[in-house]
Amino acid sequence: MQAALNLGMAQDFRVETPLMHLTKAETWALAPGLGGEALVNLILEDSHTCYLGVREVRHPWGYGCGTCPACELRARGWEG
Repeated sequence: MQAALNLGMAQDFRVETPLMHLTKAETWALAPGLGGEALVNLILEDSHTCYLGVREVRHPWGYGCGTCPACELRARGWEG
């Protein structure tokens, strides 16, 4: 991705991926320290990873269908 960006934009970019090697549980654990309860609430209310795009069902870990692989991963991470 970084090489493609550099070639396509004729400029040097560096792509940082600090969360790539963390588990979902480790990522969730970072949120309170980075932004407190406000950040946790922002993630829960304003983001979702559901492959089906479900926004009508609110789980403890946020919105989603609860059964697709993305929802299952997010739920397992939330549970720690």
